[in-house]
Amino acid sequence: MARRPPTLTARDVSLRYGQVQALASVSVEVPSGTLLAIVGESGSGKTSLLRCFNRMVTPHAGTVSIDGRNVRELDAVALRRGTGYVPQSGGLLPHWTVERNVALVPRLNGQVDPLRAAREALERCGLPASTFGARLPHELSGGQRQRAAIARALAASQDVLLLDESFGALDAISRNELLDAFTMLRAEIGFTCVMVTHDLGEAARLADAIAVMRAGKIEQVASIAQLRTSPATPYVAELLARAQAAARVLVG
Repeated sequence: MARRPPTLTARDVSLRYGQVQALASVSVEVPSGTLLAIVGESGSGKTSLLRCFNRMVTPHAGTVSIDGRNVRELDAVALRRGTGYVPQSGGLLPHWTVERNVALVPRLNGQVDPLRAAREALERCGLPASTFGARLPHELSGGQRQRAAIARALAASQDVLLLDESFGALDAISRNELLDAFTMLRAEIGFTCVMVTHDLGEAARLADAIAVMRAGKIEQVASIAQLRTSPATPYVAELLARAQAAARVLVG
């Protein structure tokens, strides 16, 4: 039987950087196997909230948990190895081959055949190792690098995936192809995912629910349909209006 992906929960989480309040009593839940997209302007606290789930930052108050286990009580190294994380840059080591990059966490976790795990992950992400495994990251296109980064994030059978603006730096064609591939990958594997994005259209395309953040607080968590029909605050309504106006401009 396949493992059930965990539920992620943040309860009354607050975080400061010096005198700056990055998060102010934030609460959100990401049910097992769902994708939560966090949207908002720069400085709204999106990435800070994301990084609380793998203890890259530690909140000053509140509780972050994975299936009811407080992440403060978990070994930080084991937590991060068990949580896939894909930054905007992809984060691949430039002097390592693609295959070696993807095999990193399986090797650190002591898996019997880390290269096999890497090859399987690359295949699932549309980068067969026979073609791409021996290449260096700079020999890949932007979309291919992000596919490799996602493969690395899932190569050790991670059932939590954190995406921090992971598709934002790509050109429109590469981005569209990668979003399609990611949707198929998620349907095939099944994992719990939190995604930070500044693009509401991207969030609408991928997410089960969208959390709108502003100034370190969550204004609303809802499906895109609910956000459109029942915005909870004037800011959410304004954000939707701006996104719809931009979409009309792009369509012509």
